[in-house]
Order: sequence, then C-alpha cells, then structure tokens
Amino acid sequence: MGIFKKKTYPKEWETYAEHFSDKITNFSEIRFVIFDTETTGLDVSNDRILSIGAIGITDKNIILNDVYECFVSQEKYSRETVEIHGIRKSCEDKISEEKAIVQFLDYIKNAVLVGHHIDFDIAMINAGLHRLGFPSLKNTSLDTGNLHLKTFQEFPRQQHFSLDDLSHSYHIPMHDRHNSSGDAYITAQLFIKILKKLEKNNPLSISLLKRSARRTGLL
Repeated sequence: MGIFKKKTYPKEWETYAEHFSDKITNFSEIRFVIFDTETTGLDVSNDRILSIGAIGITDKNIILNDVYECFVSQEKYSRETVEIHGIRKSCEDKISEEKAIVQFLDYIKNAVLVGHHIDFDIAMINAGLHRLGFPSLKNTSLDTGNLHLKTFQEFPRQQHFSLDDLSHSYHIPMHDRHNSSGDAYITAQLFIKILKKLEKNNPLSISLLKRSARRTGLL
C-alpha cells in the first residue's frame, strides 16, 4: 500500500493558512480588507499585477492605519494601459511579484476580501500565487456590485454598475481614480454605505452578504 504524504508549502503559505483556524462570529469584529489591483491588461494568464492597494474596515469603520500598497516590477509593459493607471516602467519603488504576493498574504490574513468586480482581482492574485507554487486564496470574498443589487426591492434591469456609476449614486468623491490605493479607498466608502443601507432591513451577516443578489433584494 502506498503512503500518501500531505503536500507541504513554503512557510509563508503555512503561516497565512494558520489564521483560518480563528473563527469570528460577531459581525462587528470581522476584519474586511478592501483591495484593488492595477494590471498590464485583462488577460489573467498572460498579464501581470502592477500595483496592489488595500485598506481595512472593522465595524463599518475605515481603519486608516490598516493599509497596504505596493508597486510591482514590470516584466510586461503596455503604453496603452499606462494611460489608464499612470504607472510607468521607471516610476515608484518597485518590488518583485513574489515579494508583493507574500506581503499581501501576510497583510490580509483571514480577512474577508471586498472589491468592485473582485473576481478579476482575485484571479490575478491567484495566478501570481500559482506561479509561486502556492494554492489559491482561502479568504471569503464579496463584490460591491453584487452587494449593491441587494439594495433593490426588485431585481433591476441594469445588473452591472461601474465604480464610477456607484460613486456618483452614493455621492463618493472620486479622488485618485484608477490608482489601486485610491480605488480601494473609494470602494471602502461604497462598501460601508451599502452595509448601512442593507442593515436597515436585515441583521448583517456574512451569509447574507455572500448570497446572490438574484435571491435576495431587501429581505
């Protein structure tokens, strides 16, 4: 009979994974990390992360000293995307993708991750993890686009909202738009406003927030 060995990963991954043994049930104690990435493009397999910006929220309060930002050395350079994110090949103090990913794991720990159209950002982080031989992120994730749809009594005809759309609807100033830290801060404000709207009709819980908007409306 063969002997099956548990696959082992680098200590940075094991340290990150250990945090998930801590279970927090009180919603007000849950740490949310709102994050955004700027990338060389939208191809998860071939494009790369240029920057990560993140900020923490606990009990519907933005924690201004709970932040993470990094700029990643560029192996792939696109003049077209520079016009959007403004990160040039020679600007900023940059670190390797490996260092950025490891630092990000150490920063987020077991936080609930929040972003606008977050599936893309998660996919880009996971692609970086896989290049290092790590598994995918273990964190629960929430999309502010889906959360916004939960605020409607009836499911709206328009189902996709840009961050610009929602910033305008919720009266959030758009400072540093298309900058990963700036977009994370805008999204953090949006997330809090949506939570306050939702809790008028429902006790807040992760299960409520994770549920598909098509199944909820204002419960």
